[in-house]
Amino acid sequence: MKVIICGAGQVGTSIARHLAGENNDVTVIDQEPTLIQKISDTLDVRAINGFASHPGILEQAGARDADMLIAVTYSDEVNMVACQVGHSLFNVPTKIARVRNQNYLLPIWADLFSREHMPIDVIISPEREVARAIGRRLQVPGALDVVPMADGKVRVVGVRCVESTPIVNTPLRQLTSLFTDLAIVIVGILRNERAIVPKPEDQMLPGDEVYFVCSSAHLSRALASFGHEEAEARSVVIAGGGNIGLTLAQEIERDHPGVDVKVIEYSRDRARFVAQALNRTMVLNGDVLDPEILDEANIARTETFVAVSNDDEVNILSSLLAKRSGCARTVTLINTLTYAPLITQLGIDAVVNPRAITVSSILQHVRRGRIRSVYSVREDFGEVIEAEALETSPLVGRPLKDARLPAGVIIGAIVRDGEVIVPRGETVIATKDRVVVFATYEAVKKVEKMFAVRLDFF
Repeated sequence: MKVIICGAGQVGTSIARHLAGENNDVTVIDQEPTLIQKISDTLDVRAINGFASHPGILEQAGARDADMLIAVTYSDEVNMVACQVGHSLFNVPTKIARVRNQNYLLPIWADLFSREHMPIDVIISPEREVARAIGRRLQVPGALDVVPMADGKVRVVGVRCVESTPIVNTPLRQLTSLFTDLAIVIVGILRNERAIVPKPEDQMLPGDEVYFVCSSAHLSRALASFGHEEAEARSVVIAGGGNIGLTLAQEIERDHPGVDVKVIEYSRDRARFVAQALNRTMVLNGDVLDPEILDEANIARTETFVAVSNDDEVNILSSLLAKRSGCARTVTLINTLTYAPLITQLGIDAVVNPRAITVSSILQHVRRGRIRSVYSVREDFGEVIEAEALETSPLVGRPLKDARLPAGVIIGAIVRDGEVIVPRGETVIATKDRVVVFATYEAVKKVEKMFAVRLDFF
């Protein structure tokens, strides 16, 4: 597949790394020479210095025969114009644009991105994606992350093991006998920043981050097996009234009317704007690092503190202050990945990385075959993929024990006629089954081929 990526920032570089590693033909455009030089030195891609919205630059990048254009520059307007030029002049089949300014995304302007006006196939809003990801964490407080798949019937969940976790030091093969009717499959373990694709004889250890796939109906029981039985948060303090903080507060007001929400915003003008945009949320103007502001927000009696300012250091320090003041749980937004290894040691409960969430959203639309959704597990580990099994798939019609799955691939769940099936060796995948698969990045291409539409299908 030939892909043009407009923007060599963190998101553009991450997508280029994934796609180039899968032997795609990738060209990256950016107006900043230092970024172009860096990506040329580190990745096997073609890099062009120039404005991504200029027709001549897009033609130089090979837009005439490109399969996809992904516009993720820092400018919404450049992203939109690049997609428009890619459509109007070069007829690029698929165009994806990152749009951050929420004014473009208001329902009243929903017709803007239609085929007749600005034909962008997929709009990615990092602020909305991050707010949704945090909202899911608020619903399931014991989880590092929780992602719905298969129309909500399946959950991909990340949890952290501690000394008191009931099932640590237990071989995974014994989990089936311990929990005979629990629909759960362990698909990945992160130990000391090292990714492990688990085998039946492996054990979970204290300090591990464990990712599992389970039936949504069994989510509470699955979390209880890891020692997490916390109730959904009923009181939340949001530090930062930017686009993410405002979007999250609006989502809580709309979907969780019983939750008490407060927002702390440093800028007086922005605080006034946020207060006017919300209906029942208290907005406090002040420095979140000021203990008096935290006292005014009643942080000691707050269940969850969410730090989403545009400063990583403020987010980390305010989370630690909230924790020390008695807040039960902290969720912290961090853009700089170098801080990630410190988080567990500092006592912060969950981390949100906008880049990883944005990359997951984009990869969902890049993957080929009957791929319905994609969730990236950490930066260089792998993906959980939901796909539809076609009659031409090599998985259909044979027991999984005979399917010869590629190395690095684990089937986490099968959904058939609305029912979730825990995959065993004797399980047979049928046509039109929804299959939730974990694959390391090295194995993703092989998974795509498993669910691709072959010519003999037609």
